Amino acid sequence: MALKRVLLTAALAFTGTTVAHGSHDSSKASQHHLSTPELIVNGIPHSTRTYWMRAANDALEASGSSCPFAAFGTAIVNHTANSGLGELICTGVNQNSVTGNPTLHGEMVAIGNCTDILTDPNGAHKLSPSETSAAWKDLTLYTNAESCPMCASSIRWAGFKEYVYGTSIGRLIETGWGQIDIESSEVVKQ
Repeated sequence: MALKRVLLTAALAFTGTTVAHGSHDSSKASQHHLSTPELIVNGIPHSTRTYWMRAANDALEASGSSCPFAAFGTAIVNHTANSGLGELICTGVNQNSVTGNPTLHGEMVAIGNCTDILTDPNGAHKLSPSETSAAWKDLTLYTNAESCPMCASSIRWAGFKEYVYGTSIGRLIETGWGQIDIESSEVVKQ
């Protein structure tokens, strides 16, 4: 487990982190490469972005994920919750090898976990389904690698305020990871 975490952290440090934010209207969406520690995007400093990206990586360790082909974790955060780091709503990790379900990538699991947390009648949020659908626009999804087309489509349909990823699909392919070679920005533009 430690090797995967170090490799992902090293890849994050090497390639930088990208923040995509905006709306379903691709003319309003933009991307920022966060390789400069002084950069602040949407009022959120690099140090806070790094904190939440580490939370996405830590979700792998907390889940006991042992599959080297599924080393992808996600954290969904509400930065409007307070003036500090924000509020962690949920995490998710790739569950392919655990369930046999090929759609359970880290982002998909996190979105499902958040839906359960946000709509739990005994939980902290107690949102209705329509309130949950509206809540995504205030949330940021952090994932340690650029989302595949399936996950990027879900992120777009949910309408997240921001989508922050570490290693790009291109870099994953260069290092031998099997990927569909379509950048998430191409999916989000649709």
